[in-house]
Amino acid sequence: MSATLDAQEAGAPAQPQNTVRRRLYRLLLDPRTPGNYHGLIDRFVATLIIANLFALVFEHVPAIHDPYAGWFHGFDVVSVVIFTAEYLMRLYLAPEDPEFAGSRFKRLAYMRSPFAIVDLLAILPFFLSMFIHVDLRMLRALRLLRIFKLLRVMVPAIHEFKALNRGRTFRQKVHALVWPSDHGGKLHEYFDSFIVAWVVISVLAVILESVESIHFVLNLEFIILDSVAVAIFTTEYLLRIFSVVEQPGMKGAFAGRWRFARSGSALIDLLAILPFFLEVLLHHLIDLRFLRVFRMMRLLKLSRYTGATKTLVIVMKREWPVLMASTFIMLLLVVLTASLGYLFEHEAQPDKFENIPQSIYWAVITLASVGYGDISPITPAGRAMTIVLALLGIGIFAIPAALLSSAFSDQLRIERENLQNELFKMLADGTISDEEQEIIDAEAKRLHLAKDEVNRLIEKARRQREAASNHALMSLPQLLEQPAAAVERYRELLSQIRQLALMGDNATMSALIDSGDRATRFERETWHWLNERTKREQAPPPS
Repeated sequence: MSATLDAQEAGAPAQPQNTVRRRLYRLLLDPRTPGNYHGLIDRFVATLIIANLFALVFEHVPAIHDPYAGWFHGFDVVSVVIFTAEYLMRLYLAPEDPEFAGSRFKRLAYMRSPFAIVDLLAILPFFLSMFIHVDLRMLRALRLLRIFKLLRVMVPAIHEFKALNRGRTFRQKVHALVWPSDHGGKLHEYFDSFIVAWVVISVLAVILESVESIHFVLNLEFIILDSVAVAIFTTEYLLRIFSVVEQPGMKGAFAGRWRFARSGSALIDLLAILPFFLEVLLHHLIDLRFLRVFRMMRLLKLSRYTGATKTLVIVMKREWPVLMASTFIMLLLVVLTASLGYLFEHEAQPDKFENIPQSIYWAVITLASVGYGDISPITPAGRAMTIVLALLGIGIFAIPAALLSSAFSDQLRIERENLQNELFKMLADGTISDEEQEIIDAEAKRLHLAKDEVNRLIEKARRQREAASNHALMSLPQLLEQPAAAVERYRELLSQIRQLALMGDNATMSALIDSGDRATRFERETWHWLNERTKREQAPPPS
């Protein structure tokens, strides 16, 4: 990182500026400097703002706030200290910000800027309360101003989104917002992060709601939170339905939307909101409270934001015949052992081995090596069979798991090799463009590759490209793809054969080539033709 900053400073003209301040600005706040801490600081501040909002909500619940009032106050003090440090840091580094380069008093220009005013309002109520008596409820309300600090992240993303979508239709803009594309920019990433955050929050709320003591205290808050979550997920679902026709393969106002509505991801989105509406509309007819547990289906929405699920589906499809064969063996073994268990144990334990379906439960539990102990044989034959069954279960039930594990690892290897092949093609011109880098970053994120591992793949592809550029090291398939390199290889080989004819033991080589099966007829004729031609070229011209 320091090398990047030094390189930038080396190419810049000398200016009477504070070197330390300039380096700090580029290290901490400059969005144009690659590899600095600007993004990390923005993400940390945004997370702290959201945490403050949650703290503000829980402060209105006496059962939570009163026992931990000291912790809430301490968190508020720490937050104010961090926000104050951020404000002072930006004030100190304001002269290095290009936004205020044209101002004579740069720090004053920063203090008058909208972002600086928001930053000041986020901390000012806390300090004013030290000197002026401020009603506590008013102070809490003023702390809501901290949410406007998020505009520092959102406003540049909105400007970038507008620039990327200039001249496009409203539906195309909606598509760029909710679907991955080249026109989404940072705003699309923030939209995805927002949806993921609400999925996690709503699922945690469903889990905590099942705890009676928590539900009693936060009943109203859970209702409000679920309503907000449903509103957000419903809006997202409608936006996707509206803009899906811009997706490849989804053309057609009705056909494209219907095709998407039947897809797995759309059905998951629908199941995330359907229980809420069914309960609201039909609660007076039937008791639909049991549908609330289906709100956990919202967790499946996260599968859209990871490539692991897609990889698993590919593995399942590829290994489906083998998995079906192992499943058939497992079912066959379960039915046979359950039938034998019923035969041996029914008379001794008619209440536990009442019928074969109940014995199937015992067989599965035993084969899976779980062994709850609620059903166990007592006859010698039943116990002997249980020993054999338990030993077989160790191997039989491990087959699908081993298959999936091996196939999953193999699929990841294939996808990484595909990425390396793409890197090989990208390096055809010797460099990686910004668009290609975005593709690499997206694939690395999908394959869960660390930055160091991606760099190693790029370096490996670069070495392969350099080796491939030397036609003497190319394999035959590579030569077939590059005719110019094949011609150069042909000329080199032909030159080497001529050197053998000129400088080698010509008589001995000719005798070896003509004797036995050392060479084919074509190879012998080629050698003699080349030998005679070389002799004619070396013979002195007639006088």
